[in-house]
Amino acid sequence: MSGINAAASGTFRIGGDLEVNRLGFGAMRITGKGIWGDPADPQKARATLRKLPELGVNFIDTADSYGPYVSEDLIREVLHPYKNLVVATKAGLTRSGPDVWPPLGRPEYLRQCVLMSLRRLGVERIDLWQLHRIDAKVPRDEQFDVIKQMQKEGLIRHVGLSEVNVEEIEAASKYFTVTTVQNLYNLGNRKSEEVLDHCGKKNIGFIPWYPLAAGKLAEKGSILSKIADKLGATDGQVALAWLLKRSPVMLPIPGTGSPDHLEENVKAASLSLSDEDFKALEAAAK
Repeated sequence: MSGINAAASGTFRIGGDLEVNRLGFGAMRITGKGIWGDPADPQKARATLRKLPELGVNFIDTADSYGPYVSEDLIREVLHPYKNLVVATKAGLTRSGPDVWPPLGRPEYLRQCVLMSLRRLGVERIDLWQLHRIDAKVPRDEQFDVIKQMQKEGLIRHVGLSEVNVEEIEAASKYFTVTTVQNLYNLGNRKSEEVLDHCGKKNIGFIPWYPLAAGKLAEKGSILSKIADKLGATDGQVALAWLLKRSPVMLPIPGTGSPDHLEENVKAASLSLSDEDFKALEAAAK
């Protein structure tokens, strides 16, 4: 196991003071189908979580809506008291069934979410709490203001946003320091390029969700699979290595409910892409 370690991905300081290894873990997949209910194999999900510290993964990203609540409950059961682990969570979505995620950003609801996550995770303060979505039906300033208040009260240490543009990051920054942004981004989907560049300039951690997707680049005989073959790696490992090389603020969080797949993902931390291969992937993606 000693050869596989997320520390090889380098480190990033969230908010300038919360140091994590850049290759983290997304805890969405330790739940049931449609991110609803318990995982199909609860023992395998627990084994996956237990393996994280062994592999040097010390940054876990979850949300109260995963399950709902299932992911946070399992993390507490297996990993509490989180020695040398940063557990980030999110809120601002409601769940009424599998694959259904309506946003709800009313201030009293966001406060309830934070208090419930504190209880479920068994902590007095959440290291990184992220607004899962800005609710278009509630004035965003009301959402930002309650987050500012909760940070002031010591319930939240650092604040992040999810699925936002540069203007929204700037608007939120009038209320609190935005320390992370979690947007859809991968080799095959680069719509958040401008947001990533902004995060790079401001030293905001960028958490790409769905990091393993590569779109058409994942087809057999593609430049991605040729580079993977050359390096003796999987397409997914190369996609993760590309993300890590793309920006020093990048914090990929590949998710899985399988210990073996977790190990495979973490191997990407020590995969070194040449500048030539990086540029070839960049050109193919465009």
